[in-house]
Amino acid sequence: MNQLKTYNNIEDFTCTKEMAVTVGTFDGLHLGHQKIIGRMKETAHEINGETVVVTFDPHPRLVLYADSKNLKFINTRERKFKLLEEFGIDHLIIIPFTKEFAKNTPEDFIRNFLTQKINMRKLVIGYDHHFGNQREGNFERLSELGEKYGFLVEEIPALYVNGTAVSSTKIRHALMDGEVKWANELLGYKYSITGIVVEGNRIGRTIGFPTANIEIEDKYKLIAAGGVYACEVERKGEMYSGMGNIGVRPTIGINGLVTEVHIFDFDEDIYGEEIRIIFIDRIRDEVKFEGLEALKSQLSKDRENVKGLLEC
Repeated sequence: MNQLKTYNNIEDFTCTKEMAVTVGTFDGLHLGHQKIIGRMKETAHEINGETVVVTFDPHPRLVLYADSKNLKFINTRERKFKLLEEFGIDHLIIIPFTKEFAKNTPEDFIRNFLTQKINMRKLVIGYDHHFGNQREGNFERLSELGEKYGFLVEEIPALYVNGTAVSSTKIRHALMDGEVKWANELLGYKYSITGIVVEGNRIGRTIGFPTANIEIEDKYKLIAAGGVYACEVERKGEMYSGMGNIGVRPTIGINGLVTEVHIFDFDEDIYGEEIRIIFIDRIRDEVKFEGLEALKSQLSKDRENVKGLLEC
């Protein structure tokens, strides 16, 4: 796998090769983003150069808009960077986003960051890309700046899946509606949640369904709709099958949202370990049962259903 070089300060970027560059926040790194990345890689090969993704941290909306406290993202910062490495990007430049930085005009940003700091030969952007103060930068403006500063601009059209234009917004809505299978199709990979296994109330163990409850540190991570899911679980590089649940566990009466997974044929102490729950499909809503026996009976049916889906 390609080794991604990450720069938290653009001044640290020193590579002198010609660069194929893209700029954005890339929430989800979905199929549309992957199309942009693929074209960047083709361009880099054509010019015997390398690829650069320029992104911002924190997300611009968290800085610019007062109502951003409810904003949620498909991937955490760490997961996004891991995916960029898996996709074969050479360089990742993270620009600290502030209100002062937001005052840069499109020309300020192109001149001061992309052409003076990076040897940019070509800029590859999505069809709806806007940037700079008041989002004045668009394809037409970029093309003008390209002529002025000596780089090419290529706009990648929208990518459609089953008649739907792929976008981060549509994927977020699909996840919030519990349509994880559809979200996975638009992502081009499987939605997942990573967290540290923490102590629960151990009630699941008493009915034969012990679960690993995870604590999610990133408050901006988008959690899919409540319900029972067919899952895979990654732990220390090993993959397992399992049955996940997102919800408030109404039969037991637990306060607060819980994300947990029952790992099939697994009985190890993993408290304090990090695991990744990978969501394949949602099989039903969360339901309040009359008691633990009724819950146990339904979980037995769920397990067979999930095993059938996962073919395990």
